[in-house]
Amino acid sequence: MNDYLLEILFGVFFALMVLGAPITVALGVAALGAIYYLGDNPIKMVQIAWSSVGSFPLMALPSFILAGALMEAAGLSRRLINFAESLAGPFTGGISAATVMACLFFGAISGSGPATTAAVGMLMIPAMARAGYSRGYGAAVTAAAGGLGIIIPPSIPMVIYGISAMGMQPPAKAIEEFGTFQSVSISKLFIAGFFPGFVMAGMLLTLNYIRCRRAGYHGTSEPLSIRMIGQAAYKGFWALMAPVVILGGIYSGLFTPTEAAIVAIFYTLFVGIFIYGDLSWSKISDALETTTWLAGRVLLVLFAASVFGRILVENNVPGVIAETMLSLTNSRYVIWAMVIGFLLFVGMFMETLAAIMILVPVMLPVAYQMGIDPVHFGIVMICTLSVGFQTPPLGENLFIASGISNVSLEEISMRALPFAAASIFAIFVIAVFPEISLWLPRMMGY
Repeated sequence: MNDYLLEILFGVFFALMVLGAPITVALGVAALGAIYYLGDNPIKMVQIAWSSVGSFPLMALPSFILAGALMEAAGLSRRLINFAESLAGPFTGGISAATVMACLFFGAISGSGPATTAAVGMLMIPAMARAGYSRGYGAAVTAAAGGLGIIIPPSIPMVIYGISAMGMQPPAKAIEEFGTFQSVSISKLFIAGFFPGFVMAGMLLTLNYIRCRRAGYHGTSEPLSIRMIGQAAYKGFWALMAPVVILGGIYSGLFTPTEAAIVAIFYTLFVGIFIYGDLSWSKISDALETTTWLAGRVLLVLFAASVFGRILVENNVPGVIAETMLSLTNSRYVIWAMVIGFLLFVGMFMETLAAIMILVPVMLPVAYQMGIDPVHFGIVMICTLSVGFQTPPLGENLFIASGISNVSLEEISMRALPFAAASIFAIFVIAVFPEISLWLPRMMGY
């Protein structure tokens, strides 16, 4: 490794971030500066980026974004929320619990944290305020639960992690010590994320119940009714079937995640136009415009982050970091604590997708050398980075919830901190007990 490579790469990157440059610019300029320092041809930057973003699995990214936008336009999210409210509404803290459940359902069709927060928050934050909840608390619980959108499959960060990890082989030393590691695939990641998502949601629901009981936030005035649940399920049947069709097709092996995204688009178009009748040409046009903007933004980040990450790998930076961490301790639990703490810090300042692209080449070798399954590591990584959506200063979900509720960012941030702590506790549980992630893929033959 060149003596001043890290100083140039990270020095330029952090300097531009402090100056307020977009992360794409910061990553790209830092990578270009490193390429010039190494004496390589700058055209290498284009070649690396093109090879990294020109993959078949990456086609799932814009497709899932479009599917999520169409589902929101077609009214599927509204029907999912009504069903969740019929289940949880009558209990203590029921409306906020319904918000968590709605984020769980919507995460299974959107794959995005901010999209989940916006779709659910537009309906549930005003509903909580009308029921006597503090608007700040309603915004905080929505921002916290919105992070479930990237944990419950299908998940856009899982697609990016899968693409990043697929090309990385475990070190020979790790294979010699721990045996053969399982391969990484996007389908396996989708299956592995199922139970961890419910663990995270369960922790949020538990804390929500405790906080609502102390604050005196009651449920809806109507008692729990099988009839109302049945009516909500009947009206939202096609919305509830969306995750079944998408995930069922992937889990059964009927189609790949990329094909599942296309199926989701056509399913939503059919339901929205011919069954619910809520999907007009203008709404489809708006969904396409949203998809173009979001997908373009994400792909630009991936373009720059892939070059940044490749420079790190080619100069053995991951190997140096792995050796440094392993020289400090040989305890897997201490390594997990160091990794999770670092990812929590990174998640506060960096977009999730860029963080995954940069950090997978750096941190996956550490996981391999500790005998940690790469799929399990990916799930823990994504769960940890999801906390960044609800923590300042980046906290995209906080900004969205603040805009919807008209509550200051500072108040929402303070009210969201206990939910962040609950999420971190759940992450450590998932990390320490790998079967939470790996049992279902193994049972399904992966």
